[in-house]
Amino acid sequence: MAMIHTLADLFAKATRSVTHLELRDNYGTGSPGYQAWMKGSSVEEISKLDDYWLPWTRLIQENVARGVAFRRARVISEPVSDYIRYEHAVTPFSNLAGGEQVRWLPRPQAKDLPLPGCDFWQFDDNLVGWIFQSGDGEPTGFELSEDAFEAELCSNAFEAVWRRAIEHAEYRPA
Repeated sequence: MAMIHTLADLFAKATRSVTHLELRDNYGTGSPGYQAWMKGSSVEEISKLDDYWLPWTRLIQENVARGVAFRRARVISEPVSDYIRYEHAVTPFSNLAGGEQVRWLPRPQAKDLPLPGCDFWQFDDNLVGWIFQSGDGEPTGFELSEDAFEAELCSNAFEAVWRRAIEHAEYRPA
């Protein structure tokens, strides 16, 4: 399989759907938005920085406009980490503004679900982009797989989480 190096390229190849399952409570806490938020900046102030979320929002909007559905599910611990509290606060300005659907599932409600060991993106229910991170949540690698078993595992895991998860507008971080 030819290597594709950016999410934008992968999104462009999707024809129906893109799903993203997040299983961690912290992700790269060195990001400028998170650091500004931790220092007291409001989400509204951070959102006004055109170069912060705007490229992501536009990328998602372009793909949604051509008919690709984007769904993101987050399995989270409660009480939530500062990072998850931040993610919840910024979701309307970044993910939802782009056209993603986002749901949250408290970890105890996922206890009996067979889930993969790391986060992933899935494109049209077949191509899987595995995401690897350090213990601190910093990215350490990305691997694409067209393996049918892995694709089915990810499709089933995502749909199981999605069915139980709470819509963003209804979820209140504990």
